[in-house]
Amino acid sequence: MASSKSKILIIGITGSLGFEIAKASINASHPTFGLVRDSAFSDPNKLNKIRFLLNSSVTLLKGSLQDETSLIEAVKQVDVVICAVSSNQVFDQKLLIPAIKQAGCIKRFFPSEFGADPDRTQVSHLDNNFYTRKAEIRRIIEAEGIPHTYTCCNFFMSVLLPSLVQPGRRTPPTDKAIVFGDGNVKGVFVKESDVAAFTISAVDDPRTLNKTIYLRPPGNVHSLNELIEIWEIKIGKNLERIYITEEELLKKILENPYPYNWELVFIYSAFVKGDHTYFDIDSSGGLEGTQLYPHIKYTTISEYLDTLL
Repeated sequence: MASSKSKILIIGITGSLGFEIAKASINASHPTFGLVRDSAFSDPNKLNKIRFLLNSSVTLLKGSLQDETSLIEAVKQVDVVICAVSSNQVFDQKLLIPAIKQAGCIKRFFPSEFGADPDRTQVSHLDNNFYTRKAEIRRIIEAEGIPHTYTCCNFFMSVLLPSLVQPGRRTPPTDKAIVFGDGNVKGVFVKESDVAAFTISAVDDPRTLNKTIYLRPPGNVHSLNELIEIWEIKIGKNLERIYITEEELLKKILENPYPYNWELVFIYSAFVKGDHTYFDIDSSGGLEGTQLYPHIKYTTISEYLDTLL
């Protein structure tokens, strides 16, 4: 049966999300390919991942997003391209899109999204074009008529959740917790490996063609007040809450230049403006991942917080 499964090329395969997508692809029996720079083979941080991928029968192709020839050669060998490069490399996809167009064999392209919906966020004046760049890539894909799926998973659990959304901290608070705004606006966190599982499930699914998949898993959509309450129950202690108004938060964002204010910008986006949850996922443009794939077992926020105790 494996032959009927799409061949998948993952760009950014040695990054944290790309590696999780590769594992999910292997687990789902997709023939899996990765585009890897020459330099990665001498990078001690990437060698273990490369060994794992080679031992799992992943075909590693040498190339990069800056090398059009290598891109076209790689793309011609597969049916699906998933780009999982980091946000500062989003515009590097500008060579990849014409390569996909030229190859003419790609049934689905998943660009590097994997965050909040760049067409719905309300922080473009603050985010140093973080979301604007992703939206611009969408427009190029659509103008070229490339079949696509956008994955909007909101926050990874590795971002902000380890500190219980306390800027500058790496661990949850034990006595005081800062709450931004009224603390009742809900944000969404999803574990990287779960994002990968939902993404790979969508690859050969006709329902997700030219659609956006939003992840709002039950148990993973919480306000700051709810997060603090969950944590208080786990540690058996109430935390003193310090409220910071929207105006105070905006002042802090403007006082600290990018990239030093990125945590505050993301907190403002998700937990004050409600960028993860303020809109309905309407059937015209969007689908919710856990409703599409109820079989996927995912880590809830409560389960994740248990690992921090």
